[in-house]
Amino acid sequence: MKIVPDTSVVIDGRITSMIRAGEYKSATIIIPEAVVAELEAQANQGREIGFSGLTELQELYRMSEDAIIELQFAGDRPSLDQVKLSSGGEIDALIRNVALQHGARFVTSDLVQAEVAKAKGLDVVYLKPQIGDFSPLSIDQFFDEETIAITLKERAAPMAKVGRLRDIRLVTLRDTPMTEYELRFMAQELLERAKRDPDGFIELEKRGITVIQIGSLRISIARRPFSDGMEITVVRPLVDLTLDDYDMAPDIKKRILGNRRGVLITGPPGAGKTTLAQGIATFLADHDFTVKTMEAPRDLQVPDHITQYTALEGSMANTAEALLLIRPDYIIFDELRKNEDFGIYADMRLTGMGMIGVVHAMEVHDCLQRFCNRVDYSILPQIINTIIYVSQGEIARIYDLELTIKVPEGMPGDAYARPVIVVREQSRREPEIEIFRYEGETLVMPLRRSVEEPIAPVVPTAPTVPAAPIEEPGENVSWRVAEKEVQREIGRYTSGPVEVRIISDNKAVVYIEDKDVPAAIGKGGKNVSAIVNKLGIGIDIKPRSELETRRPAEEEMQFVGGIRIRLDRKQLVIISPENRGKIVDVFAGREYLFTATVNEEGDILLAKNSTIAQEMIKRYNVGETIRLRPV
Repeated sequence: MKIVPDTSVVIDGRITSMIRAGEYKSATIIIPEAVVAELEAQANQGREIGFSGLTELQELYRMSEDAIIELQFAGDRPSLDQVKLSSGGEIDALIRNVALQHGARFVTSDLVQAEVAKAKGLDVVYLKPQIGDFSPLSIDQFFDEETIAITLKERAAPMAKVGRLRDIRLVTLRDTPMTEYELRFMAQELLERAKRDPDGFIELEKRGITVIQIGSLRISIARRPFSDGMEITVVRPLVDLTLDDYDMAPDIKKRILGNRRGVLITGPPGAGKTTLAQGIATFLADHDFTVKTMEAPRDLQVPDHITQYTALEGSMANTAEALLLIRPDYIIFDELRKNEDFGIYADMRLTGMGMIGVVHAMEVHDCLQRFCNRVDYSILPQIINTIIYVSQGEIARIYDLELTIKVPEGMPGDAYARPVIVVREQSRREPEIEIFRYEGETLVMPLRRSVEEPIAPVVPTAPTVPAAPIEEPGENVSWRVAEKEVQREIGRYTSGPVEVRIISDNKAVVYIEDKDVPAAIGKGGKNVSAIVNKLGIGIDIKPRSELETRRPAEEEMQFVGGIRIRLDRKQLVIISPENRGKIVDVFAGREYLFTATVNEEGDILLAKNSTIAQEMIKRYNVGETIRLRPV
């Protein structure tokens, strides 16, 4: 008997399985050169199916040496033009021609290939996808009931993550390192299972990486040149929860069954976002809603009556167009990463479709910032009604968004009212985040949760060391942190010093060398805009030459009230020898500024870049009276 297998059968490994079972024993297996060329091309591209097929050919050769079969190679290698037209069936035609020329039985697991071969009058055996029980996989030996994920890499000991969501630990499964031979055998076995199992499929295949799904297992197979060695990682779901297993389930049900159908699930990686999305999807489907999913890769574990869609022709925009024609009640979008994804979510939500989106973010304001960078902030309340923050497998907080007209918190009293999106935690109803436009930038500003306490004087227990600056109690700590962050970010684009002055909770003025200004601003304001979006504070960049013209020329300044100020490179020193060793209150006119201790030298030392020091210079520039009053 003469047998001609096509590429699909060689890749999935069933031709050798059938020979071992005695079905084609002593047969002549004829491998078309087109099959070899196709497998070689796939292997050269780093695709795992190419390596799997070449391993199968090697196994056929070993069987021929053992006289179990006779192995032949026949036909012509495809030309460059035929390779370019492979999607149109040119290579498939070369493979069929070999079967025609030798009068051989044609074996394939490609349905289209089988139908064309029957039309050509060939003796065709079509191997349908295998259904039924499968033997255990080699990777099963590394799993137990508490194993979450395993990492198998050549020349390294196999590792596993074991435990529950709040108590995950990394353990070594054995002392002996994995070998490349072991990993190649496992990879081929996994690929064969993915092609045969109805619950298995190849999710992604690119040069050096293959991602497959087998049941609930997500398997990544990496090899050179993508990785520095062959590696197999397997991840499975942590837990399987229904929506009713969450404490805040009634609040979520009320929203998604009502008219608040724009939902975002956010939280850090591994927090349980996908598990919650699965629970919501199943709940909606059980309550007579048509539910579909958009995933790339497909990661949700949902019932069979919920159809899972991936990127159509590589684009989620194409998937969205198809779903608009299908018109489901709800779409679960897992997960939003690319710019395109956020725009698709917004467009589909504005059509009136219910949307459940999953976004990776450490905090809620980070999630909102990602949206504001990609869609107009004014439509956020229309596309997002509810944000669910997930942490350690539980729903930590639920937020509501509303649009109002007001003066943003922390803005000067003379600032004008503008559209502001207020984000409130649903149980306390207190605003926690405000989103608004300021000087052309969209700012996402977390608000303080408590009112600042009055500043109390600090009394040292020992004399102050003159060389060290005193940290003044009146300084705004959040401003100081913001000052350092702005200085660090701007410093990435400059070679000279960066001087930052925080003038409000939402505004900073930055002085840098004149030659560094274009680089810091960037083309079209790209660099400074990125910093503003990252830090959530408006930035006004000015050349240092402008700062120098504003500074007092002399090193020592004389205030109207008789107080002398000495300004050096690092410190601002208030000179008051008559109050040495005393605790004093510092006033500008009638306004209390701060309380400090005069050291034994008769000085109060302030860090030059501190908020208080900058305020003192500001008062000097406007000619205010500065006075000290012993406590």
